[in-house]
Amino acid sequence: MLRIYNTLTRRKEKFVPREGKKVGMYVCGPTVYDYPHIGHARTYVAFDIIVRYLRFKDYDVKYVVNITNVDDKIIKRANEAGEEPLKLADRFEKIFFEDMQALGIEKADAYPRVTEHIPEIVALVRKLIENGCAYEIEGDVYYSVEKVGKYGALSRQSLKEMMAGARIEVDERKRYPMDFALWKKAKPGEPSWQSPWGRGRPGWHIECSAMLMKHLGEQFDIHGGAVDLISPHHENEILQSEGATGKKPFVKYWLHTGFLKVEGEKMSKSLGNFITVRELLQKYDSNSFRFLVVSAHYRSPIDFSYGSLEKSKKSLERLLNTAEFVKTFKEGQSNLGNLLKKARKEFEAAMDDDFNTPQALAALFDFSKEVRKLKCGSREVVAQTSDFLKSALNIFGILVREKEIPGEAKRKLTEVAKKFGIRVEGEVIESIVKAREELRKKKDYKTSDEIRAELQKIGILLENEEEKTVWKIISL
Repeated sequence: MLRIYNTLTRRKEKFVPREGKKVGMYVCGPTVYDYPHIGHARTYVAFDIIVRYLRFKDYDVKYVVNITNVDDKIIKRANEAGEEPLKLADRFEKIFFEDMQALGIEKADAYPRVTEHIPEIVALVRKLIENGCAYEIEGDVYYSVEKVGKYGALSRQSLKEMMAGARIEVDERKRYPMDFALWKKAKPGEPSWQSPWGRGRPGWHIECSAMLMKHLGEQFDIHGGAVDLISPHHENEILQSEGATGKKPFVKYWLHTGFLKVEGEKMSKSLGNFITVRELLQKYDSNSFRFLVVSAHYRSPIDFSYGSLEKSKKSLERLLNTAEFVKTFKEGQSNLGNLLKKARKEFEAAMDDDFNTPQALAALFDFSKEVRKLKCGSREVVAQTSDFLKSALNIFGILVREKEIPGEAKRKLTEVAKKFGIRVEGEVIESIVKAREELRKKKDYKTSDEIRAELQKIGILLENEEEKTVWKIISL
């Protein structure tokens, strides 16, 4: 039984969707005014893994991620760059999608944009005014938080505590300092749309409520985002959504990802530790970063460093090598089947416990360690073992590429075999590896090292593991 930690209740709960196996899931997407950074990457990779696992469990997931393409930050950046706000947003939206694809993140089922949902936003604001939850002042519309019996259910903060820690939009016309904007009166040079209150644009919080209602309905299953969105953004989403519809709860399960720091410090341009997704992927592939993400629980903070990323890369290689190592097994009886059954059970039990990826990884490494002590197994179980490791890593979004030797290297492999008088049966590389293992058994380390050196020249690295040799392709 899958259990999920619900930020709203502060406890793990059985996951029971509102409608059978159908799951409506919404995650707050980017405000597109700059290059995505590794903090964004951590959040979207984490939720990508959650969606993958839900689908692995046969849930029919409708996954929605919004695009905020109208916002104060976009307008400010556009003014600084001398660019039209919507054009700047379009440019960075394309960059966002390119970066998410490079990270191996599967496409959501819908990416609603604010500019495509202005009628829905206006209708929702009008409904809140009709219900007595909001008021208009000279073209601006605010939500009246004093109309709410209980504010702060998600963050567990009182209004006073929120006021002390919040950046409040100062407007002396507001009835209460914490009242937040639903609709903002148009200013010169800003994008604006016609409304019953004159030309203007939406406030930040109302955008999400309108878009998610359009795509998932007035009540749905999972709402996710980074932990810094709990207050005020997600608090305000609850207020305005339930204030408009009268239906509670607006969302059944709230999920939030932890912060990402860089070597113990908050990431910022002023500290010089701001790392974009593009900068990251110039040095490491997406598999290494994703492995770092799953090494921590999605609710826990991650302390990023290139040193930790290098460790992730090497740890992942161990698992990938095991998937290849098992293919060298001879036909025979062993404990492999029982080990596989145990590993599957432990992996799924960990993921069922609030998507506990570190514990799931531990199950994979324990399995890998035991597998490397074996030399044989039935063909069926050997194939199932390799498939299990690849399937588990696929849930983490880690792409397991089949090893394919380039054409030129294949030609040179044949030359290596001839040079050392190796008889080829089947794949050339496997024949060379087998011959080298025989040489090592005879303690002819000089010749075996010469073979290893020749292969390394053409981009193939041999590694001795236990009593077996595994090979992998390396960059020259």
